[in-house]
Amino acid sequence: MKIVTTIEELRNQLHGQLRTAFVATMGNLHEGHLSLMRLAKKHGDPVVASIFVNRLQFGPNEDFDQYPRTFRADVEKLEKEGVYVLFAPTEKDLYPEPQEFRVQPPENLGDVLEGKFRPGFFNGVTTVVLKLFSSISPKVAVFGKKDYQQLMIVRNMCRQFALPVEIVAAETYRAEDGLALSSRNMYLSPEQRKEAPFLYQTLQYVAAQVQGGYPDVFKLEKHAMDNLAKRGWIPDYVSIRKQINLQPPTAGDIAEGEPLVVLAAARLGDTRLIDNLEI
Repeated sequence: MKIVTTIEELRNQLHGQLRTAFVATMGNLHEGHLSLMRLAKKHGDPVVASIFVNRLQFGPNEDFDQYPRTFRADVEKLEKEGVYVLFAPTEKDLYPEPQEFRVQPPENLGDVLEGKFRPGFFNGVTTVVLKLFSSISPKVAVFGKKDYQQLMIVRNMCRQFALPVEIVAAETYRAEDGLALSSRNMYLSPEQRKEAPFLYQTLQYVAAQVQGGYPDVFKLEKHAMDNLAKRGWIPDYVSIRKQINLQPPTAGDIAEGEPLVVLAAARLGDTRLIDNLEI
């Protein structure tokens, strides 16, 4: 596996490659990330991964400095998966001057759910993804459904900018007890780790109620949030949305079988977990 740190080195290494498959990460790789690499292999060749903790998507009170960095272990994992190139730039490599030009997602998609509770987050995500796409020129890029809103925003960005990148969605990789794998899971205490699967169980409960014909979406969301709070969670949202645009469904949408997704974010102690389930 080649490890490159500059955009120039990266472009030279990939010169002439027309079927590159790309997976963007912030490192601290777990089995969920590795499953993205395996899916990328099925859709293109060679596979390129990136490791970059993107300061632009962290708020002033978020965990940029504490975000786990495990580069040496990450390299070993990527080598075992047969990744061709690892792009691991420093901030100076990727942002040699202040990144004053930014991508701004539309309010109805970028300022709801995660965007409401993490202002500026998707501005940072779309800006770095566009820069990575520009540097790598992939034919395919794989993103996990665990970050459902991010997946949708990146997909819409590619469509509106006519970027020649196919966005492939990977199913959420879960532990045996249902907890979605996340780099932030390592922050959980043993007791919190036992409680953490309840977030996914909440999503399953909400999905079952919707599928069973429960008519009041607002009451269902509130009930789910109350149940989380009773168990010591601090919920930001449990929200039922339309898959196509993440807008709230009408009663008519539900009656007509509109594809839905229930999304949730909640803190367990100091750790903020997110998850979702398509209905």
